[in-house]
Amino acid sequence: MAALLEVRELGKRFAQRHGREPSPWVIKDLSFSVRDGEFLTIVGPSGAGKSTLLNILAQIDTATEGEIAFNGTIVTTRDPRALKPGFDRRIGYVTQDDNLLPWRSTLDNVLFALDVQRGLDAQTRARAEMLIRAVGLAGFERYYPHELSGGMRKRTALIRTLVYDPPVILMDEPFGAVDAQTRTQLQADLLKLWDLGRKTIIFVTHDITEAIALGDRALVLSRAPARIAAEHAIPIPRPRNVNDIFALEGFAATYEKIRADVQ
Repeated sequence: MAALLEVRELGKRFAQRHGREPSPWVIKDLSFSVRDGEFLTIVGPSGAGKSTLLNILAQIDTATEGEIAFNGTIVTTRDPRALKPGFDRRIGYVTQDDNLLPWRSTLDNVLFALDVQRGLDAQTRARAEMLIRAVGLAGFERYYPHELSGGMRKRTALIRTLVYDPPVILMDEPFGAVDAQTRTQLQADLLKLWDLGRKTIIFVTHDITEAIALGDRALVLSRAPARIAAEHAIPIPRPRNVNDIFALEGFAATYEKIRADVQ
């Protein structure tokens, strides 16, 4: 199957400040591809450039060298003024913070992007309501962010991205700030939502268990400057019960291989 997204010899270093030495490379000679509908997880040590990589993929930041191709078309730019965050709504981005608007209800937060894009109609509203039900938020549509638990806020942020149906979704450690029980439930919710439409997901995490529980394939980044240190196909069949992931055949061996590569 042809790649939907290709990263080719990507490099990133930040601009030199006056009177300082040239900044070190954050990413260097980084190459990988992602298939349409694939759930790719990326793990690596702290400071390995994982968030920087996602910012470049989302066209929030420029690359210093290399290129990114989307459906065979080169989309990278060196000019910050030419950046198109979200690449014309084809790339969704779920960040570490939920970034919900405090003056909008759960439903209005979910509908925010559609409202801004003037894509709100009966069909998209019905999709939003379906997603709200799918993650257990039915009955909380009129609640405001301060009235929701941390897990409910995360679910709202997730379906706010899914509702406008981008073909690629980037996720930057979105479940890192919640307790272990809530995190497991959010992982299960995400797999349920992914199975509804099989979007292409690139999910960055420092948690090896999470990378295995969610991904079709896991990439391991080296320490900065980030390169691909290893690649692992996840041998655990779907559907997966994330509550039992530790006991599933293939988990322990995959975990040890990834852990050795991360270290």
